[in-house]
Amino acid sequence: MKLLDEFKTFAMKGNVMDMAIGIIIGGAFGKIVSSFVSDVLMPPLGLLLGGIDFKDMTYTMKDAIMEGAEVVTPAVTLNYGLFIQNIVDFLIIAFAIFMMIKAINSMKKKEEEAPAPEPPAPTKDQELLSEIRDLLKK
Repeated sequence: MKLLDEFKTFAMKGNVMDMAIGIIIGGAFGKIVSSFVSDVLMPPLGLLLGGIDFKDMTYTMKDAIMEGAEVVTPAVTLNYGLFIQNIVDFLIIAFAIFMMIKAINSMKKKEEEAPAPEPPAPTKDQELLSEIRDLLKK
């Protein structure tokens, strides 16, 4: 039972919860970027390159073995078009994370450079107590 309590304490710490939320949001962000690259960015890029669909860019290492119209053994291919697409995904995600971290660091730097607020002026009671203290010291 002690192990379960320790795990519960660990799992409920703020850092673990923040990390879990970050992983979930990061996964969703990754899907959005993947969709952006494959559905928005790559089609016009393929069109500019002569109507190339990056998903179809493959190198066949071994042809499929057919028996009539049925595929007995599928072809062995290198899918370098998908690899290129994944590189573009990575670069966009890495750039977005870089910009986010840069913005966070900039905000932290401004916060550190901001002058500390002056302490509030002492109240009349505090002034009187200070005077009494000073008189008692004499």
